[in-house]
Amino acid sequence: MAAGGSYSIVEYFGGDDGYRCGYCKHEKGNFSHGMWSHTMTVQDYQDLIDRGWRRSGKYVYKPIMNKTCCPQYTIRCHALNFHPSKTHKKTLKRVNKFLSKGEMPVERCDEGHEGEPMNSVHEEGVRPPPEDPLKIDHSEIQDITTSLDTESSDSTPREDAAPAPAEKTSNVTAKPGKGADPNRPLCRKAKDIRKEKRLQKEQLKQQETVSSSPSPAPSKSSSNQPKSLEEFITEYLPNDPLHRLEVRLVRSSPPSPQFKASFDASYQVYKLYQMAIHKDPPDKPTESQFKRFLCDSPLEAETAPDGPDVGYGSFHQQYWLDGRIVAVGVLDILPSCVSSVYLYYHPDFSSLSLGTYSALREIAFTRQLHQQSPKLAYYYLGFYVHSCPKMRYKGQYRPSDLLCPETYAWVSIERCISRLEISVYSRLTENAQAGDALALKDLGRALVLHRRTVMPYAAYARKRKGSNDEKEVEQYASLVGQSCAERILLYRA
Repeated sequence: MAAGGSYSIVEYFGGDDGYRCGYCKHEKGNFSHGMWSHTMTVQDYQDLIDRGWRRSGKYVYKPIMNKTCCPQYTIRCHALNFHPSKTHKKTLKRVNKFLSKGEMPVERCDEGHEGEPMNSVHEEGVRPPPEDPLKIDHSEIQDITTSLDTESSDSTPREDAAPAPAEKTSNVTAKPGKGADPNRPLCRKAKDIRKEKRLQKEQLKQQETVSSSPSPAPSKSSSNQPKSLEEFITEYLPNDPLHRLEVRLVRSSPPSPQFKASFDASYQVYKLYQMAIHKDPPDKPTESQFKRFLCDSPLEAETAPDGPDVGYGSFHQQYWLDGRIVAVGVLDILPSCVSSVYLYYHPDFSSLSLGTYSALREIAFTRQLHQQSPKLAYYYLGFYVHSCPKMRYKGQYRPSDLLCPETYAWVSIERCISRLEISVYSRLTENAQAGDALALKDLGRALVLHRRTVMPYAAYARKRKGSNDEKEVEQYASLVGQSCAERILLYRA
């Protein structure tokens, strides 16, 4: 449970059917487990992506690695130790040359770096559950560990339940003053008022959060030290360039005023990108599709004393050229990383290699956030797909690691390539004795939400004698791991 008292709440969908693969175009070769996330804390999502999960809108999915046609390995870059390659330096020089002199390259130089296809999972068939059972205030959710359920004499003794975080008791105490005087307004919780004030302050910051220049580069200890990424980003830029590029960070969920004001302009760029780069027909990239996959997010807006000034959650990083949006990076800012969700740009500027350029800017942004929050040190690029040559470019941002699909340990990409050349699916961890440190050990402690009551699965199973969902719940809990299973609420109708 998050510090603010919120739970993550999900509905699990399983993953028995095959869908069209966005990489190799196999009609039924893409297999993944999926769940609809009604709400999710940033720490829970951080832990899920460290087990191979990834979100598209509010749909969170995990490829079935030993079954799917194109195995997708989670990849992360060590942002603090990153040094741009020759190709990266050429891209930065090309963009800066355009900004300073207006010289546009004739040909695209990052062909094949377009990023994830929108149909890389079976997203087109994914819709929100038919009825939302969770349109309730979190304070109304009871916890069986602090509130006995009087409906059944078979309630679980406290020692059988998952341990409750210390702050949980405040969620189930009576609300003083509520309804005492019908002529007076209802009492509001202090934490809700504080959260609202934090978000208002944060939204005011966002207009000037990320300027056209990244944070000043650290001073060099010696003249022989290579230039930093930040220095390459600003190299050759005069004080009065011909074109002005400004990078703005706006919160997309909940949408900030800046996000709302630029929504239509951003959507139009997305539509042009999908039609030109991914060859979508004009009626496919609709506004509702754009909202569903790139604007909606289950992540809560959170702040922490040791977190970055902008807070955690989902954002759009907008690239404004001479007063108009030319590219947008969809990002999640999490406790340990900046996670790239998607990138789209205006096709007129495709020769500037904006896919590469934005990734370099996002790495620099990660380093900037690290100065405010030391544990935030990684840049996640989504999935690395070795079987798809067009997706191998993600391995060029080094040093980087791939996530082992069996042990969920990180392995340096240099040690993985030879294995993936032999087989598209591979256990990347070399130690044959190593296992999943967070493997499911006690299904009974997994939390479920049933009739607005939080309870461990053991108590739920006793209440629902004859229930036949144990296999499904066990599969879900195994995939999210013991720790997440004990924190995330699995909705049970």
